[in-house]
Amino acid sequence: MTDFGNILNKAKELEAKMKESQERIKNIKVVGVSGADSVKVTLNGDGEMINLEISPEILKEEKSIIEDLIVAAHNNAKSQLKDKTSEEISKATGGIGIPGFKWPI
Repeated sequence: MTDFGNILNKAKELEAKMKESQERIKNIKVVGVSGADSVKVTLNGDGEMINLEISPEILKEEKSIIEDLIVAAHNNAKSQLKDKTSEEISKATGGIGIPGFKWPI
């Protein structure tokens, strides 16, 4: 029976670590860039865009180019957020993946 008790204790410990990780993830901010830093998109840990910076020089370009640069900067930020989130989850779980567990990004 002690094995079952150990399993429960480990599960509670993992749950506490995951809650801590979720709080840390909420505080993450990443900045995605494109066009030689002419477009910058900032995302928070929930994947929400919290800032968009467009350099005045790039505003002289065609609308479609600006749109493409915004999308590219957003994708860059999203990729960084995914990496940081995975890193944080890995710290909490000791590198063990949790089947079916996905973050909202």
